[in-house]
Amino acid sequence: MSLTLLHSDATNASSPLFSTTLSLPGRDADGWVVVDSMVDGLAMGGTRMTTTVSEAELASLARAMTYKLALVDLPIGGAKAGIRPRGEIQDRSALMRTFGQVARPLLHGGVYLGCDQGTTHADRDEFFAAAGYDIATVPGATRLDVNWAEFWHTMADITGYGVAVATLSTLRASTAKGPQRVVLQGFGTVGRSVAQHLTEHGHLVVGVADVLGTIEDPAGLPVDKLIANTSSDGTIDRAGLPDSVKVHDGDRAWLSVDADVLVLAAGANAIDDAALPLVRAGLIVEGGNLSCTRSARRLLRLAGHTVLPDVVVNVGGAAVTGCILAGVAPSGLTVPQISAWLREWIGGKVTTNCTLIADLVRSGSTDPVAELLADRNIAC
Repeated sequence: MSLTLLHSDATNASSPLFSTTLSLPGRDADGWVVVDSMVDGLAMGGTRMTTTVSEAELASLARAMTYKLALVDLPIGGAKAGIRPRGEIQDRSALMRTFGQVARPLLHGGVYLGCDQGTTHADRDEFFAAAGYDIATVPGATRLDVNWAEFWHTMADITGYGVAVATLSTLRASTAKGPQRVVLQGFGTVGRSVAQHLTEHGHLVVGVADVLGTIEDPAGLPVDKLIANTSSDGTIDRAGLPDSVKVHDGDRAWLSVDADVLVLAAGANAIDDAALPLVRAGLIVEGGNLSCTRSARRLLRLAGHTVLPDVVVNVGGAAVTGCILAGVAPSGLTVPQISAWLREWIGGKVTTNCTLIADLVRSGSTDPVAELLADRNIAC
């Protein structure tokens, strides 16, 4: 599919279409919305809320969203919103309502803003309500037989599902034999979902990192028990861990875990040039946004590692919203039917793109994503 992207600067396709600063009256927070591109009047992306988020970071993430959506052939541009609290949030609900009221013209103007790091589905529902926004009223959108919030309860694991599909399809296509040892950097919604799917297929999760450090068991961690003892923000309760589990401190202790597969499912730039000598896994999966620096990704491939890039594997949540928003998914299905349809569609797109990436790398490509995007007339 060939997409025509609108950009603000025809001489620089990497510049966003527009970026706007949001005034959030009465709230001690800064806000922005960056729209990288639009297709047929539509753009979409998540809403990130951290104490460090910046307009520049949002521009990079919005561009990555443009790539993600193009690579799964969805006719929607990329965007990203950000909220940066200046201190402790006193009234989260009020902040979300204010954000929704201020972002109302953008939402109703074709810029869909969902969840991202630091925001939840409940937050999204709150700012949608404040904006008077309902995806069911978007012209051409897929019609669901439940409301948007209820629908998303059935799809909460979808990003992790896509990351797991990418990992499994790549392992099947490789020379790997038997259960593979997996280490997860990050145990939030995505990390937990990946852990569940990979263990269901017989692989061993031997290491998990959260904000407190890394836990490790070469014989395999008890994934179900870990999930049951993990907070909503991805922090694992160390109390009650089996005696066989080793606990490591340090931000990058997960790099020392002996594993075949490394799934990056936390912050950006988790692997940079400085981390390269420490990487042990043969397969690196970018389950988070911008998990590797561009330089590190290239050098990892040159060193013989297989790297599955974020814009190919971390697409599940965006693809679900995009399929509904653009009317790609069929209307009139029950929730179980539409859930099954979306999983099959996303799984097929992710598997196909992972195969294409592998083929391009084998043929000598040093930037396979750029080549896939070039096939869609998008500059990288």
